[in-house]
Amino acid sequence: MALFGTDGVRGLANGPLTADLALSLAQATAVVLGQGRSAEARRAAGKRITAVVARDPRISGEFLSAAVAAGLASSGVDVYDAGVLPTPAAAFLIADIDADFGVMVSASHNPAPDNGIKIFARGGAKLPDLVEQRIEYAIAGQKLQPTGADVGRIRRFADAEDRYVVHLLQSLPHRLEGLHVVLDCAHGAAAGVSPETFRDAGARVTVIGADPDGLNINDGVGSTHLDHLSAEVLRSGADLGIAHDGDADRCLAVDAAGNTIDGDQIMAILAAAMQDRGVLREDTLVATVMSNLGLHRAMEARGIRVVQTAVGDRYVLEAMNANGYTLGGEQSGHVIMSEFATTGDGVLTGLHLMAEMARQGKTLAELASIMTVFPQVLLNVKDVDRTRVADAAVSAAVAAAETELGGGGRVLLRASGTEQLVRVMVEAEHVDDAHRIAERLADVVRTHLTL
Repeated sequence: MALFGTDGVRGLANGPLTADLALSLAQATAVVLGQGRSAEARRAAGKRITAVVARDPRISGEFLSAAVAAGLASSGVDVYDAGVLPTPAAAFLIADIDADFGVMVSASHNPAPDNGIKIFARGGAKLPDLVEQRIEYAIAGQKLQPTGADVGRIRRFADAEDRYVVHLLQSLPHRLEGLHVVLDCAHGAAAGVSPETFRDAGARVTVIGADPDGLNINDGVGSTHLDHLSAEVLRSGADLGIAHDGDADRCLAVDAAGNTIDGDQIMAILAAAMQDRGVLREDTLVATVMSNLGLHRAMEARGIRVVQTAVGDRYVLEAMNANGYTLGGEQSGHVIMSEFATTGDGVLTGLHLMAEMARQGKTLAELASIMTVFPQVLLNVKDVDRTRVADAAVSAAVAAAETELGGGGRVLLRASGTEQLVRVMVEAEHVDDAHRIAERLADVVRTHLTL
């Protein structure tokens, strides 16, 4: 079974994800990313190989990030320990100090017992599949074992947070005076940096979910639990609420009435704004196959093309990098603004969303009305053979459903990348139709793909 998933190595801390594995993974990373052409050129110029290491505040991140730092330093890599910071901050800092690579210890929106290790290349970009495979193979290979002055040093990255905050503020096209926002930091990596940045940008800020204790990350708060945020927005009379996940690479929002504004709606607002300013490259937005049909229709009405990718912000980023596109993301709130970031950045996204409210003098609900969200039903059909999702009977059922929906809906069947299940997604103009067709397709999958 592959070690790397869709977003790094993830699992139960001290279950499959042990300190030994973290150390070995760091040593293998040093072999693969510390031995390339650019690294050799750096050595030839008398410079040392460097890496940025950061983590979210879950308790296991303390020993796992220590193991990562030890593995890198024992391989001759100088480590800049940035402490608790969002994933996009780590990615930014790699580029900002011209480090050779970086490591983020986080399990994102997962519960506290889980953790993960994400590796970024020079410039702060996520690794392609081939490089991850090379690192996985290198775990069993020869390690770098320098001695004396050639071993790595571990230093505290003292101004890491300040560098990131300055970068965020410099990206803003408009300040946020006059707006009141409730921030839900998920008791995660954004708890320190996000409130500070929004206040520095001029907003009035109310904060929830900003008391991490190592165990409460994502626990009933954050982008996967919006009820508390909606309630606080209504209680405080705020203009909007913004929710991050545990490592703050996501942003979801709620409007002044407490209604959810998802990643598709946020992308629609930002795409239109960037088009107006002439910075939406080739009038193109990159989104995954899971994005709502309403997004496609709204963008078509604006003359904006939507390029679709597989699910996962890494695939969105690959398409953006290949063509120089400037905006992309996922319904889940991973939004990538490539002019300012190499990965989804929940703080950056929230700032720019509010900047557009301030610029136009409109409420978030008014801005979000750019698109009509089609009812979307997603069913997970478990204990089926995911490798046979293209079975003839299943394909025929999908074709029949698409014919029934005509241009007023969409069907997607997708095999899980990690479990024996198939995801059935149906969009329709009416929610009853979406439920009915999704249930029918789920029955076909159960019948024909049974294990």
